[in-house]
Amino acid sequence: MREQRSFFANVDWMLIILYLVLVFAGWICIYAAVYDETHHSIFSLDCDYGKQAVFIAVAIVVAFVILLLDAKLFTSFAWVLYILAMLVLLSVFPLGSEISGAKAWIKIGNFSLQPGEIFKWAVALALSKYLSSHSFMPKKMGTLMGASILILLPVGLIILQNDTGTALVYFSLFIAMYREGMDGRLILFPIIAAVLFVLALLMDKWIVIIILSSVAFLWWIFGTSHKWKSIRNTILATLFCAGIVFFAHTAFSFLGNHQQDRINVLLGIKTDIKKEGYNLHQSLIAIGSGGVSGKGFLQGTQTKYNFVPEQNTDFIFCTVGEEHGFIGSFFVIGCFTLLILRIIRNAERQRSDFARIYGYCVASILTFHITVNVGMVLGLLPVIGIPLPFFSYGGSSLLGFTILLFIFIKQDSNRLSLL
Repeated sequence: MREQRSFFANVDWMLIILYLVLVFAGWICIYAAVYDETHHSIFSLDCDYGKQAVFIAVAIVVAFVILLLDAKLFTSFAWVLYILAMLVLLSVFPLGSEISGAKAWIKIGNFSLQPGEIFKWAVALALSKYLSSHSFMPKKMGTLMGASILILLPVGLIILQNDTGTALVYFSLFIAMYREGMDGRLILFPIIAAVLFVLALLMDKWIVIIILSSVAFLWWIFGTSHKWKSIRNTILATLFCAGIVFFAHTAFSFLGNHQQDRINVLLGIKTDIKKEGYNLHQSLIAIGSGGVSGKGFLQGTQTKYNFVPEQNTDFIFCTVGEEHGFIGSFFVIGCFTLLILRIIRNAERQRSDFARIYGYCVASILTFHITVNVGMVLGLLPVIGIPLPFFSYGGSSLLGFTILLFIFIKQDSNRLSLL
């Protein structure tokens, strides 16, 4: 076994630099989004950017502590941390406070913590521990079910807190399971179901059924196999798809009114820019007005006059687009892309199955957050209310992502000490 020269030996400083660049760029954008001429100090605790400075300081201290810890602690206590996370999620029901329609917060003095946002890393640790202890083959349904329960338990608790956006993020962990051998069709089916769901809302269901039947018939005619098993599977798949189409409107009715409105706006079913489509409309104006180089720091009119709701949290990317234009947006997305690619690259070089799986969990969660947040700001995806990692205002978000990332940085730095 090799001995490390120091606590920080073999640390990937590129990941840390990217983290710091994104955190401080986000802080500057938060300052611009809520800028008040009566508060000149960026450290004023009366404003969100002052509070974010405190969150950043705490997050950096936590990151430093994680790097000082023994990497084996996260493997040894993965189950304990998962159980503690579930207990905190359960405590939200008797102790939680409601913010923006979701009872998903616990107030501690003047600050509010969102357990569902903070504890993604605990679920990722437990999933990594479980999968690294079980051979994950496509036909091993027991392993698949066990891993799925680990993910679906916090999902169920968070949905009961009426925080659907945060709950959806946990499904990104199935991408890590795919990397470890899960049948790819289990990821493909939800994508197909989502497409059929949208088509059923936009078109007459019988037209969609006719299209499905035609595709199934052509598949049978030109398919490579005409054996009974292949025909049976085609029929079952067609019936499954038809069932989604028939029950799409019924499932849609179970969504909350605000969720229905967001989907209707995205699909063009509703276009009232003064009500349901207001956020998206103002967001597109802000980003579009930035042009190539942007209007300049603190010069964005949409930002300055608070036209975009939640601009310092879920819609923080609007500030980047308006004040820094295409160049600034490209830079931010480029940093996120480099961060994710670096994590994947480091995950693949791990000697430990646990560290590799955890690395893919980190990459999956970050990719989901970035894709959905930027997609909803650009009008490509429904507005589901999830933060942009390291960028959006909020202590729970920043602390959760910091712990998530730095646990992996610590695992990666320890890889050479393994035989």
